[in-house]
Amino acid sequence: MTDRANDNLVLFPKTLDFYQIQLTRMLETERYGDAKALLSFLLQCRGDAERHHTEWQALLGWLEAAFPEAVVAGNVVSVFDDEEEEEEEEVDEADWVRKRVTDRSLQDTDYVPRLLQTLQQAEGPEQQMLVIGQLLHLTHPDVEAVLREWLSQREYHPSVQFRALQALRKQGAEGAVAIWRNGESVTLDIGDTPLSFTDFPQAVLSSLERVRLAAEVSDPTLSYFAEEMWKECVQAAYGTPMYRAMTEDDGASDIWAAALHQILLEKMHGKQDDDEIREHYGITDELRFRYEQALRWLRQYALEPPATL
Repeated sequence: MTDRANDNLVLFPKTLDFYQIQLTRMLETERYGDAKALLSFLLQCRGDAERHHTEWQALLGWLEAAFPEAVVAGNVVSVFDDEEEEEEEEVDEADWVRKRVTDRSLQDTDYVPRLLQTLQQAEGPEQQMLVIGQLLHLTHPDVEAVLREWLSQREYHPSVQFRALQALRKQGAEGAVAIWRNGESVTLDIGDTPLSFTDFPQAVLSSLERVRLAAEVSDPTLSYFAEEMWKECVQAAYGTPMYRAMTEDDGASDIWAAALHQILLEKMHGKQDDDEIREHYGITDELRFRYEQALRWLRQYALEPPATL
């Protein structure tokens, strides 16, 4: 990382939450080398970032101990690199992690039981995400029962919960599972859990694509943050009535694309007037109430997100 890159990034404190989302995404996609590099960068930041230094230092220490071989695949601070190259780097590191955990489980019969014990004892979402990320590559008779019980105990970070649901489905688990969302127990069908973003309903995919196309010319950086924030929001809503609103066919794509675009403008540029956004996405009087509901939910999520990594 260059001094110039540091100078460019620390000047935008309003984007701190986006770096939190990026860190979450790196852990989800097992880019542990990139996560270590990003954490090292964030620990140099001052201002609002300083209140996160303790948890970032703890997570960095955990990653260094658990994945000493993981190295940065590129300049993680340059978040607008070529998308195809970034995807290739993610796949390479995912393959490395998959081989590593598989080899360790074959060499040590207690490896998976220790992972499950670590998950049950871990308090922070970062350690929970790391453990579940490894369980995704393993098959063991104890995993399903432990994950089911663990999910039913209390509410966790939505990204962690969603990752655990994916792990259950990859284990071949079927039927209902209970999780906690917004203080209430929710029953979900494991088989409905998307294993990748492209597995989400078309309305969810179309919302993001609409924002990408709209931002492609006017604000390319917004397109990147739209993808990261939308994926996080969809996971946060999964299993709730708001998720059903996101996946409806009747105008849902227009409504949520407009709301997502507007909240990003507010967070990144402080813009409040949404007349142009509503006109661009065709938010008619009939859709106005549903748009306001979506925007209100996104604002609440953006201002008071669930416990972050």
